[in-house]
Amino acid sequence: MAAPANLDGLGLEALRAIWRERYGAPPVLRSPELLSLMLAWRMQIEVEGGLDRDARLALRRPLGARSGLEPVPGARLVREWQGAPYEVVVLPDGGFLHRGDRYGSLSEIARKITGVRWNGPRFFGLRSQKVAA
Repeated sequence: MAAPANLDGLGLEALRAIWRERYGAPPVLRSPELLSLMLAWRMQIEVEGGLDRDARLALRRPLGARSGLEPVPGARLVREWQGAPYEVVVLPDGGFLHRGDRYGSLSEIARKITGVRWNGPRFFGLRSQKVAA
């Protein structure tokens, strides 16, 4: 079965049939809208190619980070620690708001949460862990 030019309006089973013919077992989804978007993306990649290296790297950076290191004012940084979520809001003046208190650095907040010294940007996922060789 050739894929139609427009996937809009196709039911879940028709979309699954197209996926199965082109790519094998379809994803386990119950949303025709989501499956249609995923199928359209896969078909577009075949014609135009996928994301370039820079775009893939940019998508791996934490949301709200300009360079992967500096959070943007207004960004909300969320970290789960020992089963509890912790949220920090980046303030326009470079400070951080956590549970109603203002802090000058992410490291102060990480220390308050964990009770030990942490690199704050690393704790909140703005820097990757260095892997020992």
